[in-house]
Amino acid sequence: MNQQRLMQVILAPIVSEKSNLLAEKRSQIAFKVLPNATKPEIKAAVELLFGVKVDSVSTIQVKGKSKRFGKVMGKRQDWKKAYVSLMPGQELDLESAAARAE
Repeated sequence: MNQQRLMQVILAPIVSEKSNLLAEKRSQIAFKVLPNATKPEIKAAVELLFGVKVDSVSTIQVKGKSKRFGKVMGKRQDWKKAYVSLMPGQELDLESAAARAE
């Protein structure tokens, strides 16, 4: 896995009530990732970008919703979500990680 590919795998963190509960209770973080990203790539990318040890990765294919634009039916894009579990004792702070990236 080359480093350029790993830098592009993670598109954005998912910040919602559900993801905040998972972060507090299970030490899991949710990310939007590339649709063709594999679990080993996601694990390596999180470890590279945030400097934490990853325990496991679970992925979900999210189907795009059908939407109506006047008379025309449209469809949002399908995308992939990854739940990353951290090793015990590891913590990921997205705010400090964003400051380091800038």
